Amino acid sequence: MPTNKKEGIIFTTLMCFCMVLGMSIYNLVLHDSLSWGALSTGLIPGFIVAFILDVFVVGTIAKKIAFSLPLNKENKLVMILTISCLMILGMVTCMSLFGILIEGGIPDHLGSVYRHTWLMNVIVALPLQLIIVGPFSRAILGKIQANVAATETAE
Repeated sequence: MPTNKKEGIIFTTLMCFCMVLGMSIYNLVLHDSLSWGALSTGLIPGFIVAFILDVFVVGTIAKKIAFSLPLNKENKLVMILTISCLMILGMVTCMSLFGILIEGGIPDHLGSVYRHTWLMNVIVALPLQLIIVGPFSRAILGKIQANVAATETAE
C-alpha cells in the first residue's frame, strides 16, 4: 500500500488506468465495437472522470466506510479486500452512468438500462480488480518502494 502522497498518486493512477482500460475493452467487445479508435476515444475521458471520482469521491467514501466497519484493521488482506470491494461498487455505480451518457445521452428507459449496465459491469469489474489489476498495481508499487529503499540504503 502507498506510504506517502507520491506513491498514492502513482498507485491510484496505475490502478485507475488499468481498470478503465480493462472495462473499456470489455464494454467495446460487449457492444461489438472494439477498435483502436473507439478505445482511444473513450479511454481518455473515462480515465479523467474515473481518476477524479476515485480521488475525490468514491475513494474517500470507501475508505471511510471500510474503517468504520467492525473489522480487524491490523489484517492488511481484510482491509485491502474491503476497500477494493467498496471502491468497485462505488466506481461501477458512477462509471456505468458515465458510460450510458457518453454512449448516446439519456435513454428512454434510464432505470432499466442503468440496472442492466451496472450488473454487466460489476460482474467483470470485481474479478478484474481483485484478481488482476489490484495485485498487478500492488506489485508495481512494491517494486517502486523496493527501488526507493535500495537507493536510500546505498546513499
